[in-house]
Amino acid sequence: MRRTAEVNASRAAAAMLIAITAAGCVSEEQYRQQTKLLEQTQAQAAAQQQQIAKMQEQDRWVVAGDLLFPSGGYQLSANGKQALNQYLPRLLALQNSKIIVYGDTDSEPVGAALTRQGIADNLDLSSRRADQVVAYFISQGVNPNLISAKGFGDTHPIAPNATAEGRAQNRRIEIVVEGPSA
Repeated sequence: MRRTAEVNASRAAAAMLIAITAAGCVSEEQYRQQTKLLEQTQAQAAAQQQQIAKMQEQDRWVVAGDLLFPSGGYQLSANGKQALNQYLPRLLALQNSKIIVYGDTDSEPVGAALTRQGIADNLDLSSRRADQVVAYFISQGVNPNLISAKGFGDTHPIAPNATAEGRAQNRRIEIVVEGPSA
């Protein structure tokens, strides 16, 4: 009887070992799929690291468009110029960096007053606002060879345009400094 129990225990252990071993094995196709998934994950991680490194080389300031411009306008207000003055010391000190001023709007169509002034749409409005900020910085001594403007219109919202608060957040100017001096 004892011999039978030992044989049965031995068989059970062998069966368990085979089950554990089989569970650890994967088919060649599963192995390839897992390897491909791992490579994709590693590539995504590398891309994220590059993006993080690029962001670390940048200074980015966001200024509310409503602070800089009158409602429905693109000419800098006196308060807007005063608000931009806080960035001047940093921008004036730059020698080898690139400064980009991005203009963004909400998704509301431009009004009749702007249309009469030759502004066709939000892309045009955001470009003119960014141009105004660049012109102001240049008038204050920022190197014109280092600074440029780009309008995005309503294509880069940071909040939903469904609410007044969201639209206000989307009406903005972003000042980005890229490069070694950032």
